[in-house]
Amino acid sequence: MPNNQTKALVQGSMMVAMFTILMMIATYIPIIFIIALIFSPLPIAWYSAHYKRSASIFVAVVGCILTMLTSGLFMLPFAFITALLGVVIGNGIQLKKSKLHLFMSTGVAVLLSSALIYLAFVQIAKINIIEISLKVARDSYEQSNELAKSMTGQYAFQPEKLEATLRAMELTVPSTVTISAFLIAFIVITLNLPILKRLGLAVPKFPAFQHLRLPRSILWYYMIILCINLFIRPEAGSMLDVIVLNVSYILWMLFILQGIAFIHYFIATKGMPSVVKWVATILAIPLSSFIILLGIIDLGFDVRSLVKGKTKE
Repeated sequence: MPNNQTKALVQGSMMVAMFTILMMIATYIPIIFIIALIFSPLPIAWYSAHYKRSASIFVAVVGCILTMLTSGLFMLPFAFITALLGVVIGNGIQLKKSKLHLFMSTGVAVLLSSALIYLAFVQIAKINIIEISLKVARDSYEQSNELAKSMTGQYAFQPEKLEATLRAMELTVPSTVTISAFLIAFIVITLNLPILKRLGLAVPKFPAFQHLRLPRSILWYYMIILCINLFIRPEAGSMLDVIVLNVSYILWMLFILQGIAFIHYFIATKGMPSVVKWVATILAIPLSSFIILLGIIDLGFDVRSLVKGKTKE
């Protein structure tokens, strides 16, 4: 037991040192700020995969304290988020959870930690990051509009359309933050898990993207949103309107993923070259309305069996 405790202490100290160094690199070498942040959960994740949760949390807390002392208070929010991600990823690997579970738990961790940091900024520092970001976006759009008018004599965006766009940006902040959190989680686990595998850990794998099948219950959520829009018609700017708008935004993104997954399945089933998948994925962006419809059809009906049967014939 003493030997195990000594080993845990030594390895914990090494992981804390590596975590602190990565955070210092992110602080003092701005050109690789994002890269250093993406890989900073790695040492905490490795430690969390080997030792119990309480020890992992202790190592994460020490890493955050040392980061604050060596890199300044500015880096503490980043250290908090990445250290928490390390604990969540490592704990998921230790418990042999699926990669989907790992992705969901990591996304929730990013979302909750970001929310806590936002509240801390608002309550303690009296700084509203969201309001500042929206103001910067508004000023940028307005300056671009004025520049376009001075050069061409016409606005790039009509004032009423510009106001509608900015208003939509403001109302969809919750869904934008949610989608961004899960995108960050996906990037972090996609880049860190292969390294953890090389370090001897049994990491989970995602099934091929073409086999992605979202829960059919999502269709019921979409039906509820449609019914609210058709029969209740919430007042613009009301709480119900904001909820409906943000849930719709998230559902559209999920249907787009489902639609692209079906296209990948169709291309693979027909034996087409892989480059066709990339072209189809790029074309899915301007054809998002069609891809959403395709995703709904794929989710609601067993279209894949039909495609597979036609291919066999």
